Amino acid sequence: MIQTVTNLETETNTIELPSHIALYITQKQFTALVEVNPDLRLERTAQGALIVNPPTGWETGERNLSLTGQLYRWYEENKHLGKAFDSSTGFILPNGATRSPDASWVSRERWEALTPEQKGTFAHICPDFVVELRSNSDRVQSLHSKMREYIDNGARLGWLIDPQQRQVEIYRPGLAVTVLSNPADLSGEEVLPGFLFNLAPMWV
Repeated sequence: MIQTVTNLETETNTIELPSHIALYITQKQFTALVEVNPDLRLERTAQGALIVNPPTGWETGERNLSLTGQLYRWYEENKHLGKAFDSSTGFILPNGATRSPDASWVSRERWEALTPEQKGTFAHICPDFVVELRSNSDRVQSLHSKMREYIDNGARLGWLIDPQQRQVEIYRPGLAVTVLSNPADLSGEEVLPGFLFNLAPMWV
């Protein structure tokens, strides 16, 4: 596993770490790290462990484009309901983790309740709606944990899309996970009213 750490000066050092060793940083250090490494997709666990996500391959990139594009089209017609975000957006969850879903949405009521400080570099909120799209490098167990973390921290609807298995897991608070095999589309339910996500581009 490669961890890239840049100090607050200008020097950049690349450290290769065994998979059983993690780097732990504070939220302040994480924010500084992201600011000087804008091309890296970084996350931070609730315990402070740094996660460096590798670049996606072209297949995942194409699927991500369809995902965010379809959400954006719905958002354009429903801006009064809330704000939509792409995969480069990080959120500080109530448990202290900093996560970047592949796509997300926050209701206007919850967004406008945040103070200017809470809307800082990373908004202090868990989105109402989150999507994780599994890439070839993702471990399913880690994605399951991340989805449960979103729900435990306030998400009302979560989709884990697995193109390799042509499967979708739907997460909702207080309910068992719903597993769909090779579905044609997904409903945004009452969280994203009127949003129908076409899954055909995910299965190509």
